[in-house]
Amino acid sequence: MGNDVNPMPSPPIQHLAQEGLQKARSICDRMQILTLDRQIEACQGLFVENPPIDVAILGQFKAGKSSFVNSLIGQNVLPVGVIPVTTVISRLQFGERERATVSFFDGTRKEIPVADLDEYTAEAKNPSNQKSVEMVDIELPALADYAGLRLVDTPGLGSVFKAHMAVSANWLPEVGAAVLAVSADRPLSENDLQLIRELTQYTPRIILLLTKADLLSPSQQDEVVKFFEDTVKRELNREFPIFLYSTKTDTGRFRHRLEAELFFKLAVNRDFEFRKILQHKANSVIRGCLGYLELALKTSLQADEDRESLRRQILDEKVSFDSMREELFFIARENQKQTRVFIMNILQGFMKPLWRELTERLERDMKTWRGNLWQLTRRYEQWVADTMTEEMRRISKQEHRHFYGTLKKAHASLARSLEAFRMLLNGNVRKVLGVSLAEAEWDIKIAEPEQPDIRTFRASNYNLDLIWFLIPMFLFRRAFEKRFIEKIPWEVETNINRLAAQWEDRVNAAIDGMHRQAVQYVQDETATIEALLSGARGRTEEIRQMITDLQMISDHLEKMRC
Repeated sequence: MGNDVNPMPSPPIQHLAQEGLQKARSICDRMQILTLDRQIEACQGLFVENPPIDVAILGQFKAGKSSFVNSLIGQNVLPVGVIPVTTVISRLQFGERERATVSFFDGTRKEIPVADLDEYTAEAKNPSNQKSVEMVDIELPALADYAGLRLVDTPGLGSVFKAHMAVSANWLPEVGAAVLAVSADRPLSENDLQLIRELTQYTPRIILLLTKADLLSPSQQDEVVKFFEDTVKRELNREFPIFLYSTKTDTGRFRHRLEAELFFKLAVNRDFEFRKILQHKANSVIRGCLGYLELALKTSLQADEDRESLRRQILDEKVSFDSMREELFFIARENQKQTRVFIMNILQGFMKPLWRELTERLERDMKTWRGNLWQLTRRYEQWVADTMTEEMRRISKQEHRHFYGTLKKAHASLARSLEAFRMLLNGNVRKVLGVSLAEAEWDIKIAEPEQPDIRTFRASNYNLDLIWFLIPMFLFRRAFEKRFIEKIPWEVETNINRLAAQWEDRVNAAIDGMHRQAVQYVQDETATIEALLSGARGRTEEIRQMITDLQMISDHLEKMRC
């Protein structure tokens, strides 16, 4: 590995990247460019913290990411299975002793045995991340060869909700190097290609890992690699390293090539590689800022009387903030109106079976009850409260994933609306000013609804028990027992409806959250365009100087990268 060591780049490279980032931040503040804030913050954090290089293992559900990481480190640390398993991000790095630390969203941390990881990271034992785990950090002596790196196992894209930071797509700005796992037995999807496009903003180190290579013969492996190369070249006009991998056959050969060409190079040359990553991220921000400055310059060059005309042409009725806000509100409300009906359609199937089951259970349990009418009624009320709570919680836990239909529909509709807005706006800018908008992150995050605090409701109301001393139970007990049993369907229906209402509140609150995100994206973008159109007046030379300064830094960074 010693022959792979590259000369350490000089400190001015890092200083230049930091200077460029600070200048871009200053320009964004002065020109009110809001859409680059998140990228700038993530990049500034890396300059300050100087963390290990995060090598993110990304990919769709069941691409074999966790199995790959286990194979790479030589021990079964991460849970694997036939259903979506990984619910939170797990970070693995070298440590003198084996240990795992769980970080929760409330800021607390807890050290656990590595053997207990699945209690916090596996879907089966932590469904929907009910334990509110933000991140799991694992230290292993087995990763000594990878010191300076941190392997990051992520939830499968498309398999779980994007709650908080424990989400693959939401974590992209933190990526240092990226391994995109794709199962060799399926074609490269549009989602994979889009992920690669996004990753190019954040890291110069992207490789494609074709997992499950054992499913293909050697000749088929060559064909698949060639197909992936051609697809990526055609769709993205770029080339990326492609590696085969199998955890079942020829694992040693596959692992050796991957280690030699990626992991060992990154580990041995950690400082050099880290500076290259910072350089890439900073230059990505700078290029985005330059795109907006070009728009501002074009605007500034127009005569003052033409500016209002430019504004009307760019921010026409199709891309005005008010019209988009209306459209997004309509999408959210239409889906929210359907939530209760959607959930009730699912829960309806539980009513009759639950009636029958609880009726049989009540008939059996009542045989053991003793006392007068007042005591019998109180016993029944307690039985209903306990039983309904237990059953509603069981149904809620078992079926809650099926309640998200309108949430998913709202997400898809909001995303499509934003994409159409962005395309129309970019088309207007290009048509009017001849420049294109910079790439921006417009990924709506879905915060998965938390389980409601199940509250049952006793639908029945008895007043006769107030005169219990006048009623001889040896004559009327059976009549009252029959009355209790007859009330079970009512109790079940009332509490099923209550459960639906509780879940409706949670799901619709999540839709509101997505709606607010979408509106904020549109507001930030239109505010940025408005600011550039109005604020550029009389600032032609100032803007030209900004562009010259940033372009010079970008060119220097690009030359140093080469």
